Amino acid sequence: MSVLVNVFLWVLQIVLALMFAMAGVMKSTTPKDKLAEKLPWVEDYSAGTVRLIGVVELLAAIGLVLPAVLDIAPILVPIAATGLAVVMVLAMDAHRRRHEPSAIAFNAVLLLIAAVIAWGRFGPHAF
Repeated sequence: MSVLVNVFLWVLQIVLALMFAMAGVMKSTTPKDKLAEKLPWVEDYSAGTVRLIGVVELLAAIGLVLPAVLDIAPILVPIAATGLAVVMVLAMDAHRRRHEPSAIAFNAVLLLIAAVIAWGRFGPHAF
């Protein structure tokens, strides 16, 4: 059973890392006005803040996988997952203010996945 949970956590880590890596690269490299076409919430923030969010997401995506793969400071994996959970809480609040329930639901799913990874890697299924 422990092996299955470990594999399950790895799948979650990889999927979440890929999602946040793509989002992070997009937010950190695309001009704000171009992003606003797909992500209307960026209009509420400065270009620097949007870039910062992208960089944070990209670093967290790396932190979900690389420390464990390289076996260098694998404690960073659940820390990255916890950081992403916090980012999702903040994103949910931003979407609440904009009255965007579908975005809140999507962020809630990502929050749940990040929380499961944090729980598993801090707790019974740590590296």
